[in-house]
Order: sequence, then C-alpha cells, then structure tokens
Amino acid sequence: MSALIALVAMVAAPTPASLPAPVEITAPGPEGALAGTLLDPDSKAPLVLIVPGSGPTDRDGNNPMGVAGGPYRQLAEALAADGVASVRIDKRGMFGSKAALADVNASTTAGYADDVHAWVSAVLKRTGRRCVWVLGHSEGALVALQAAQSPAGLCGVILLSGGGRPIGAVLRDQLRANPANAPILDAALAAVDALEAGRRVPEATLPVPIRPLFADKLQSYWIDLMSHDPAKLIAAVKLPILIVQGERDLQVSVQDARLLKAAQPAAVLVLVPDVNHVLRPVASDDRAANIATYRDATLAIDPKVPAAVAGFVKK
Repeated sequence: MSALIALVAMVAAPTPASLPAPVEITAPGPEGALAGTLLDPDSKAPLVLIVPGSGPTDRDGNNPMGVAGGPYRQLAEALAADGVASVRIDKRGMFGSKAALADVNASTTAGYADDVHAWVSAVLKRTGRRCVWVLGHSEGALVALQAAQSPAGLCGVILLSGGGRPIGAVLRDQLRANPANAPILDAALAAVDALEAGRRVPEATLPVPIRPLFADKLQSYWIDLMSHDPAKLIAAVKLPILIVQGERDLQVSVQDARLLKAAQPAAVLVLVPDVNHVLRPVASDDRAANIATYRDATLAIDPKVPAAVAGFVKK
C-alpha cells in the first residue's frame, strides 16, 4: 500500500471453529527468522503465500498508520473456508520477522523477492506441496512479479490491487487525486521526479507535510522501488497469472490492471465492482467514506475477492 494513504492498531479476531487452527511457521531470513501463519484446511489443498503491501503492514494486513480489521487474515480465513490453504507473512525487519533484518530501511524489492523464495522452500518442505501460489497485494504484487522471474516452486502468481506502471507514475496520480495536497503538490511532484531519476532530496528542504513520505531514511527504498516496471516484469512470467482489481480503488486504478493484462495477454483479469484497495466493499464515489473503511475493524472484505482467488487456484 502506498504510504500516501495513512494506514490503526492491529485488531485480532477469533478464528471460527470451522476453520483450521492457525500454525506459526518460520523461514530463513537474511539475518534471522522470518515469521508467518499457516492455515491449512487440507494437506492436498492448493496453498497461497500472501505477500504484504508497503510500509509497516503486518501479516494480517493491519498497519499502525491506519488499516485495522485484518484484511489479509480475513482473506486467509475465507480461502480456508473454501478449501484453499495459505501462509501470510511478516516482512523482514518487522513484527514477527524483526530479527530477519536489523535495519528495515535497508530493504529492497529484490530482498523481499528473496524472502518469497525462502518461504516457498520452507512451505514446500513443511507441507509436502508440489508448488505454492504467490499472491501479492499492492506493492506486494510487484514483489510477487519479481519473485516469479525465477519460477522454481511456484504454481503461479496472483496480483491483488497491483500497479501496472512504475510506482512514480502511480504516486503522481495519487498526489494529484487528493485536493488536500494542492499546497504541497508541486514540491511533492518534484521530489518524485528526482527520486525516479535516482537523486536523493534532502528531507529538510521539503514542505513539512510530505517529509514523512520522503524521509531521508526511506529514499533509498523509494529509488529502488521506482526503478521497476511491473508491465515488463509480468511480460516475462510464464506461469499462470490472475489479476484482481477493485473498481473503487483510490490507490491503484483499473487502468493499471488493464496495463498488466495488456503486457501479459495470457493472464486472467477479474474486475470487482464496488471494492477498494483494502478489499472492502464501498458503495459510493465518496473519497472520505472509502478511506474510512480502512480504519473500520468491524468491516469484512468483499467475498468476491477470495472467491476469485479460490476459483483460480482450484482449477
């Protein structure tokens, strides 16, 4: 998820009795163990590895800057109820995977892709599966595409709310779409231009409201992230691919999904009406109402999303 949409405290929900008990599992990380949760309704079921979006987003899909209610946990539980296993993970240097990397700001998308491969190997060994489906949400979709450049152990790729253009282009659209950004828009766009060109921008020279977004400690990651083109990556993937995109997503557009599909015509594209970036139903075009769903821990994700994923991997 883009850092532009502030992401609220983690909210745990009881596991329905009909679901398998969650199991804590680990995989080797660069400096210590990576941590995740396995939900396995059947040892013969297809298994999906859920790769989180950007920033401090945990394995459940919560983020202390504004997402609550566990959209990834809800996705995993809905998949389990439909006979699909999953592993949802904490990113290197964060939450349960904190020991995996001392300096979380040293992360790169290539490093996250390495972690995906570590998870695939660990999951195959633990569960006896032949292969694992890699599902990336938002920025995690880019990581999934990078991981799929080396397809060993992968059944295929699922992209939820994934950008179809380099992140700089997506970020410009997000900045322009929010009227509240008008006073700082020119400075923010100039910062994007510089980072996209590989040039750092001293945080102290930026307007105060955008300093957290382009903090000095984050700029190496931004420069790395902006160097990747999802359309080029997806074009090189030879595995089955599912693209799922909500039509009320404020962060990634239907255009992005169509660009991914155009770059890889063999991919299956599913557009989900009235669903936003965190996979929740939204009934109107009201921006504030859409963003309010991020923080509402009582809301469930739209069932059409896990249904699309389960239908694809069970074929």
